[in-house]
Amino acid sequence: MRFATRLLLVQLATVAAVVTVCTLVFGWLGVQQLRAESEATALNIARTLAEDPDVRQLVAEFSTDPGTPAAAALRDGPLQEISVDVADRTAALFVVITDDHGIRLAHPNQDLLGQVVSTPFEEVLRGTEVVDWEVGTLGESARAKVPIYATAGEPPVGEVSVGFERASVFDELPALIATIAVAGVAALGLAALATLLLRRRFERLTLGLQPEDLVALVQNQAAVLEGVGDGVFAVDPEGVVRVCNSAAERMLQLDSPVGRRVSSLGLDDTVRRLLDGRGASAETVVGDRVLYLDARPVVRADRPLGVVVVVRDRTDIEALAGRLETVRATTEALRVQRHEFANRLHVVSGLLDADRGREARAFLDELTHRGSVGGDVEGIERVPDPFLQSFLGATAVTARERGVALVITDDTLLLGEVTAAEDVAAVLGNLVDNAIRAAVAGVEPRRVEVTLLTDGSELVLTVADSGAGITPPGRDPFAPTTETIAVRSGSDASDAGPVHGHGYGLPLSRDLARRRGGDVWLISPGGGGGSGDGGHGAVFGARIPSAVRPPDDDRQLEEQ
Repeated sequence: MRFATRLLLVQLATVAAVVTVCTLVFGWLGVQQLRAESEATALNIARTLAEDPDVRQLVAEFSTDPGTPAAAALRDGPLQEISVDVADRTAALFVVITDDHGIRLAHPNQDLLGQVVSTPFEEVLRGTEVVDWEVGTLGESARAKVPIYATAGEPPVGEVSVGFERASVFDELPALIATIAVAGVAALGLAALATLLLRRRFERLTLGLQPEDLVALVQNQAAVLEGVGDGVFAVDPEGVVRVCNSAAERMLQLDSPVGRRVSSLGLDDTVRRLLDGRGASAETVVGDRVLYLDARPVVRADRPLGVVVVVRDRTDIEALAGRLETVRATTEALRVQRHEFANRLHVVSGLLDADRGREARAFLDELTHRGSVGGDVEGIERVPDPFLQSFLGATAVTARERGVALVITDDTLLLGEVTAAEDVAAVLGNLVDNAIRAAVAGVEPRRVEVTLLTDGSELVLTVADSGAGITPPGRDPFAPTTETIAVRSGSDASDAGPVHGHGYGLPLSRDLARRRGGDVWLISPGGGGGSGDGGHGAVFGARIPSAVRPPDDDRQLEEQ
């Protein structure tokens, strides 16, 4: 049975029970009211008759007579006439008058005149009015007994008893019950109508779902939302947040957003644009995290219910992608160098086959002097670490293909061996890649200058380019631009937009450095038209703690 049907039946049963109880209560109150009215009427008639001077005088005469009055004398007597007249005019069952011995002086049944009444009369003769329901010779009746006084202050000389039969007392009860029944039926009808309207409203609000369905839905929703690592953020058509799990709060840096309007949460422009209900995907940076957002409108029965945004943290994926790209570039450079070495060995082999040993030795001496790796990197001899030599040599190959010279500055002083190769390659690689793109966009001569310094186990580096600097001036290079927020569709976003801060390289580099307790920052935004006319490009600095193993002694410093 559906909940709405159960609700209807329960409400109808409740109303029926209430109406039944009310009917019984009001019926009992009606009976009591009718009884009270009949008793009050009988009492008033009896009091009036007991105060009648003729009645008082006649009863007093009979009471002072020591003998019992004869029934024949009472039948046509004045008291009998008075009682019969009062009974006819008031529709009373009886009007009985007695003396101080309980002898009937007036009674509807003339055969009973002169006899003692069948109901108690002693209390009345003591001066007390009695109102009660009693059974007498005429049946059960509501009766009132009032003492008759001949003279004020003296004992009663008789009593007046007036009674109404039960049938006459409750002749209005059927009409009263019918009225209560009609009211009860009307109440049941109104309750049924109200329940039907409530049921319709309830099903419209819950989209036809029953409470048990809603309970299951809430339980499943809570289990799913808190059981997944992705963030879920839902907004209704009025722009109020209805769902936000803990992962979304953490990634979007929100504090108790449920029930609040989106405009009051301080979300960045990317998220707000996704909540327009049209559905889209985008990437953005919130704090030091790279987030992927997938928004979808929710519609049920052609009724828009809002927008759901799934938030995924892609920081680690982007960082891993950057590290893999560094490995790929290094591998490609090593492949090129292997091919180059093979060609050189072929030259040496040819010279030896031609018995030209002196020329072969001279060729080998030249190779030894120039170095086997990174011969095209100016100042590479200032970098003794083999990993950095290989990495910078591989990067120089890519830079040379794009018309940019990679230079190791004279200020470089690298002591020790690099231990955090992946993080160093990712940070240095992103900075150098951005610098190469900036230099390509600038004027000749196109250069990228790298300075490497060590401070104990900490690696400090700077990267400068010959480009035009940060454009537009004042822009934060660590914040993604509107070009990078758009959906990626086939092409590499790294080839579009401004050359500094156009993607996620700089935010990721800073995130990697900060995870190790370091940082990446902008030293100089550059500007002035590039190196061709005395200007210079942007200069970035980075500090990576625990990235170098210091030398055991000072021999390396002496060799430098």
